Amino acid sequence: MTENSLNTAVSHPAAGYAEALDWLFVRTRAGRERSVTRMARLIGQLQLTVPPKVAHVVGTNGKGTVSAMLAAGLQAQGETTGLFISPHVTDYRERISVNGRQIPEREVTQFVTELHGTVAAEAAFFELTLALALRHFAERQVSFLVLEAGVGARNDATSAVGNTVLTVVTSIAADHQETLGTTIAEITADKAAAIRPGQPLVTANQGEALRVLRRTALEQGSPLYHPADDPRLFSVPARLRAQGTRAENQRLAAAALRLLGASEEAVAAGVSRPALPGRGERFRIRGRTVLLDGAHDPAAARALVAGLEPGYVLLYAGLGRKQRLLTCRQLASGAASVISTDVAGHEPLDWPGAQVIKGSHAAFTAALALTPPAGLLVIAGSLYLAGELRPLLSELSET
Repeated sequence: MTENSLNTAVSHPAAGYAEALDWLFVRTRAGRERSVTRMARLIGQLQLTVPPKVAHVVGTNGKGTVSAMLAAGLQAQGETTGLFISPHVTDYRERISVNGRQIPEREVTQFVTELHGTVAAEAAFFELTLALALRHFAERQVSFLVLEAGVGARNDATSAVGNTVLTVVTSIAADHQETLGTTIAEITADKAAAIRPGQPLVTANQGEALRVLRRTALEQGSPLYHPADDPRLFSVPARLRAQGTRAENQRLAAAALRLLGASEEAVAAGVSRPALPGRGERFRIRGRTVLLDGAHDPAAARALVAGLEPGYVLLYAGLGRKQRLLTCRQLASGAASVISTDVAGHEPLDWPGAQVIKGSHAAFTAALALTPPAGLLVIAGSLYLAGELRPLLSELSET
């Protein structure tokens, strides 16, 4: 379908949710720079309002998980809590929810229909999705919004929202270097733009990233909270403590919730929130454990396998040549067998010793057959791969 035919379809009374999604998905930035000003203008054009309190979550890895934990804890504390995350894995509506309930399909369709033919329709996909979220949150009288940034912060649309009462900076690694900078210091400086004057900052970063964050927080007069300075603030009850990357995300969420005045019961509800789709999800299939994770960069891959016993089977697919090589090297470090497949139009990575199988479903079937009874199959490398396989895993799951 062409963009014009999509516009015609959505403006017709019979158009539905699928057509609305098609209309949104074709509205990429198309070469335009990311712009806080453009998002602020869209908020004004649509006369959108912002919830009175906003927790802004930025970083490279773990943003969605920390955001979801924060939202669960704030809901348990009695707040009407909105959650905005990205990307989605299997359903666009994963991006927008209130108290755990995703936005209805009819609201997505209605929003797109109303925008057709207006100046606002020229905005980009991410900006339109954020605008839809703000309208939904206003209608549901959200009192606290947990807002996950898209890319960085300095030029990210989420920085136009305002009302920030707390900023969380999750793990920072080399990613989006063509946009944010080529060094950790440059990437961190972009993300540090989310820090608001006088408002608390929560982070567990180390080294150069922490030095940049400390300097920016000092300039903004914002208190910085770090586990090395206040371990009790970041503590997680032993009975709820996870392993691997989820453990650090739990600590960040716990500290943020306490700073926001949450009770220990609400903190426990937050850090025990189940995994988001494709972020450390586990399935039991034919007596095997299948771990589904969107680890797409070397840092995320390294953190993922750090909590695994060697001997697992790896099913890998990723995007971008340089990142793929470095990421697969980390993911395959403890693997007994590796199967490489294609995803989102990218050919399988030719990894030494790997079995190459095109088609994610066929690759999964082969990988599961390679996994011994009671063994572990790790599926990682891209959230696109997670999106392709998650419906099948859910269907086959024994729990």
